[in-house]
Amino acid sequence: MLIVRRDTDQLRRYVHLGTGNYHSRTARIYTDFSLLTSEPQLSEEVATVFNTLTGLAGYPGLKKMMVAPFDMHSRLIKLIERERDNAQAGKPARIVAKLNALVDQEIIEKLYEASCAEVTINLIVRGICCLRPKIPDLSENIRVISIVGRFLEHSRIFHFENAGQPRVFLSSADWMPRNFYRRIELAFPVENPALRDQIINEVLPSFWNDRVKARELQPNGTYRRLKPEGSEPRAQAQWHFREVSRERAKKMTGSKKKSRADKLIPITVASDKPAAPAQSRTDPQPAPSAFAKATADKPPSTATTKQS
Repeated sequence: MLIVRRDTDQLRRYVHLGTGNYHSRTARIYTDFSLLTSEPQLSEEVATVFNTLTGLAGYPGLKKMMVAPFDMHSRLIKLIERERDNAQAGKPARIVAKLNALVDQEIIEKLYEASCAEVTINLIVRGICCLRPKIPDLSENIRVISIVGRFLEHSRIFHFENAGQPRVFLSSADWMPRNFYRRIELAFPVENPALRDQIINEVLPSFWNDRVKARELQPNGTYRRLKPEGSEPRAQAQWHFREVSRERAKKMTGSKKKSRADKLIPITVASDKPAAPAQSRTDPQPAPSAFAKATADKPPSTATTKQS
């Protein structure tokens, strides 16, 4: 969304970028991230995208945002290759991505290359994932988990360590050919240090520490449910984010009202006592009608056969 407003000193652009849709129904069950900003260069790039879509200008290439179907795929490839090269040079290298689906073959091959170069790769893929993790000499440095909970995980987050100068992107695109080549998709950077650190140090670790709804993809394509080990807590990412949002809402509104507890559905437990035997019941017979009485009192008629 792009809004141009005349402020007291100048015209200023405001943009709202998100990983999901503007839909009143899905907003109740989808989880997404969005960014509201008036940062000049990012706002100008959003205006350029709208000009491209309306046919007023060709796509000139952007510095901050990646746009499909123009350059998102090629620039993601370069970001993965940079992590591979950093690892080979002994620099910090890591890739963390949260997606709905991972299907694109070239992206998968580049992730395999990065894994072989000792890049740590953690993927949160809710749906289909064509990559096989933990295969020796191919993907042993790649872990993949899936989280399916009360809300539909819909956000896309890309984190590249970038030799100690991390870069974080939010995006509307999954890593699939249809998103890279047949749709208009955006990936935009989170450059505010506080927001970027919150995603790196709080949001993404909360998913990885989930021990209730998380399942880990195995080399053979099956999933294993993650459970707490030892004193590890039964952490649940969606529950954590919901409680954090409630506490923030309380502070903003100054409300002292207690949070509404979830409505629990009672579970009926079968009793250990043997069930009492069912008592036999004799249904009362209906009273005979007048026609039935008359028929019963009448003697049976004698059938005669005519001899020929």
